[in-house]
Amino acid sequence: MNRYADRHFLMLQGPHGPFFQQLGAMLQAAGGSVWRVGFNKGDETFWRNRASYIPFTDRPEDWPDRVAALIAEKGITDLVLYGDTRPIHAQAIAAARTAGVTVHVFEEGYLRPYWVSYERGGSNGHSRLMDMSVAEMRAALAQSEIEWPDAPPRWGDMRHHVFYGALYHFFVMLQNGSYRNFTPHRGVSVFQEFRLYLRRLLLMPVQMIERHLATRRIKQGGFPYHLVLLQLEHDASFRMHSPFASQTDFIDLVMAGFAEGAPRHHHLVFKAHPLEDGRAPITRAIGRATQAHGLTGRVHFVRGGKLAQLLSQARSAVTVNSTAAQQVLWHGLPLKAFGHAVFDKPEFVSAQPLPEFFAAPDRPDSRAYRDYRHFLLETSQVPGGFYSARGRRTLLRGVVDMMLSPEDPYDALTAGKAAPRQQLRVVT
Repeated sequence: MNRYADRHFLMLQGPHGPFFQQLGAMLQAAGGSVWRVGFNKGDETFWRNRASYIPFTDRPEDWPDRVAALIAEKGITDLVLYGDTRPIHAQAIAAARTAGVTVHVFEEGYLRPYWVSYERGGSNGHSRLMDMSVAEMRAALAQSEIEWPDAPPRWGDMRHHVFYGALYHFFVMLQNGSYRNFTPHRGVSVFQEFRLYLRRLLLMPVQMIERHLATRRIKQGGFPYHLVLLQLEHDASFRMHSPFASQTDFIDLVMAGFAEGAPRHHHLVFKAHPLEDGRAPITRAIGRATQAHGLTGRVHFVRGGKLAQLLSQARSAVTVNSTAAQQVLWHGLPLKAFGHAVFDKPEFVSAQPLPEFFAAPDRPDSRAYRDYRHFLLETSQVPGGFYSARGRRTLLRGVVDMMLSPEDPYDALTAGKAAPRQQLRVVT
């Protein structure tokens, strides 16, 4: 008996690398039918089953009609994609909702690196978590008694992530002849994207030394400091769910608030995103703002690395809407956020004006955050990763059954129907 013969999956763009190929193969093994739309040679290269591959080579403006037609022609019941804000995905989601199709959204984990996010309908600022209160989460947790381990403070597959990104853009750059209408969604050319990934890959050893020295100077400096968690300027969460047009605007606002409110012996530490590749002028913006606000000698910059090494001695943290804020809250540190985020709850995020926050920051409700985190780990956070082989194996063991379930992960917990979850055992 094929329980899932009536499930027809349409997959769009996924994380760089083989995860979507392996996910599609397992959905087929379960009994569903799977189709994959590719928009460039990188998509095509990482999809082995040519019989189920559909190249989209038309103009971008033709895509909304094309995806609506595909949903009807193939009898699609499920749309699967990575991130919900890039134009081709947003347009496909609109068509799917019109047709009553279930939308499965993958994203980097809200509690990364050893979990990824799986939600239905939307993620980040479009997530159902945005409208849920901590009280509602606590009520749902009455169905669960499981204790979950803390996420280790390191990226388990960063090198794989950068490698697959470079490889993907290599294929797009050199073999994209049949996809002449393809337009990158990040505003830079394919060649520039490839060069940035390759540069990041080659500079990782040098930047590791630079990062170690900067972190050591801060930890041995003997001064109180506040963290600023920077994000990728081209990332969807920053572009779509924040009030800032650029990181430069955010940096200047933080510097102004710090100069006005922080005690004069306190310092400010800007920590870059682990995948920061230099496309945004972050270091120049920090240098200019330091001079403009009279903060020479009190501002530091750390290029990526382990956040936990800096959190252990920090006084507070400021961000737009970085998921790294989850580690801040887990450590019980005061947090100020400016963008829409799933962790933006009154129990966690300070409502103080920025100068007042730097002067005497309000602490979060740590008990409420533990319950919130527990709720996420019982619902949308799935053990594993997109990029390393071990991470993909772990992820596939859990997420396929969640996709095949009739209940959304949040509804399943509330109704007491959540499937057994994997306990994550981390080998260090």
